[in-house]
Amino acid sequence: MSSQKAEVLLDKNRTIAPISPLLFGGFVEHMGRCVYEGIYEPKSAHADADGLRRDVLAALREQQYTVIRYPGGNFLSGYNWLDGVGPKDKRPVRRELAWQSIETNQFGTNEFMGFCKALGAAPMLGVNMGTGTIQGASDLVEYCNAPTGTYYADLRASHGFREPHNIRYWCVGNEMDGPWQIGHLDAAEYGAKALEAAKMMKWQDPSIETILCGSSNDRMPTYPEWDRVALEVAWEHVDYLSMHYYAGNRENDSTSYLASAVGFEHFVDTLDGTLRYVKAKRRSKHDVYLSWDEWQVWYKGDPMQGGWTEAPHLAEEMYNLEDALVVAQWLNVFLRKSQVLKIACVAQIVNVISWLNTRGDGLLKQTSFYPFKLVSQYARGDALDVLVSAPLVETKLYGAVPMLDVSASHDAATGAGEVFIVNRSEHETIVTDLVWQDRGTVRAGDTWQVTGASVHDANTWDKPEQIVARKIESPSMLDGRATLKLPPLSFTVVTTTTA
Repeated sequence: MSSQKAEVLLDKNRTIAPISPLLFGGFVEHMGRCVYEGIYEPKSAHADADGLRRDVLAALREQQYTVIRYPGGNFLSGYNWLDGVGPKDKRPVRRELAWQSIETNQFGTNEFMGFCKALGAAPMLGVNMGTGTIQGASDLVEYCNAPTGTYYADLRASHGFREPHNIRYWCVGNEMDGPWQIGHLDAAEYGAKALEAAKMMKWQDPSIETILCGSSNDRMPTYPEWDRVALEVAWEHVDYLSMHYYAGNRENDSTSYLASAVGFEHFVDTLDGTLRYVKAKRRSKHDVYLSWDEWQVWYKGDPMQGGWTEAPHLAEEMYNLEDALVVAQWLNVFLRKSQVLKIACVAQIVNVISWLNTRGDGLLKQTSFYPFKLVSQYARGDALDVLVSAPLVETKLYGAVPMLDVSASHDAATGAGEVFIVNRSEHETIVTDLVWQDRGTVRAGDTWQVTGASVHDANTWDKPEQIVARKIESPSMLDGRATLKLPPLSFTVVTTTTA
């Protein structure tokens, strides 16, 4: 194992944009065991009075989720929200077509609101643009946000919720570009339907913000034309364009996989350019931002259809060290693209493509849990424009890529700063100089690191803490400089205070 040199230049005055708190969101879908046996399991010894698993809530609070998207996902496009409200003994049991499962509807809109309240997170609700209608979308906004005195608001009150839920963020459908989607539409058809739905929804409550379906991934044959067309139709009545993307080491090419941030960044840049083009073409003064409301590592091929059972085990991934380092890079991209990216929701928050897994007697925190926890805990204020000089590693997919992937933040109100560094090299220790160029007094705080010996290292029920975030000795600071030895396959967070 050898070592090489790198330099990271920082300046708290060289900012990109404020970091949106909503970048640290999650996603709950009625898929597999995310809801049932995940966040909601009334018969569990871990359940609270509302049927929510206390151990899951505690782990989610550690992650400091700020917003939760619900109820889907592909599930959304066949969902009638009326099935999930009112007395539980009168709710219908349905065949759920997206995942070929049995849906009991024992958890619905109001239970979700209780979950968000317990978590301290803002709700993001989706309306059905597949089998659903624009009237149904409008009715759901009335049910959730209108004061009593009209039919759906009074229906909510009759269900025990007299005060409005005041949900601000609304997804106008899910992945409507996908042929797999129930009620799939082409871009122009979807744009027209989304426009009319968003108009009615905003007439119900002008304070809401709406998210338009964008491309399901950058491999879709309609990408990015879908995004352009749908935006041109619906631009003035939507506030965000949705992005979805799942990554994975399908080719067993760890060197390229560990450079995934290059692909993530290109995806953002393409859609950012699409937003700029549509705004210019429409001569609009209205801004639309990006909402990356599904993102995660997902590729190991667990079952995707439930065989018409309740809470089947679907897409329950096991994550290793390289997956955790890809997640850390994803979060770095969020900060580096914070001028246009304002919302992000990891899919999903428990059991289904999640770094949290439950069983009857406990909870497992997988490797990727820890990078997310560190960034959501520390990234505050403004994202900084960091200059990095680092040795290169050659990859099959992206060419020559720097061995270090870096982002940083600084909160002017508190003086707190953070540097987030992934050493994506599989073999090289990188001796890295951190240099603060603005000549302020910099003091070291805590330093954390996630690392391991092999890309395949993972947490298991037998060895649940093989890969965790460990506090390491903080570097000494002298005249705004510090030096770190970054081991291969590592994610390091350096916290500081500045005068």
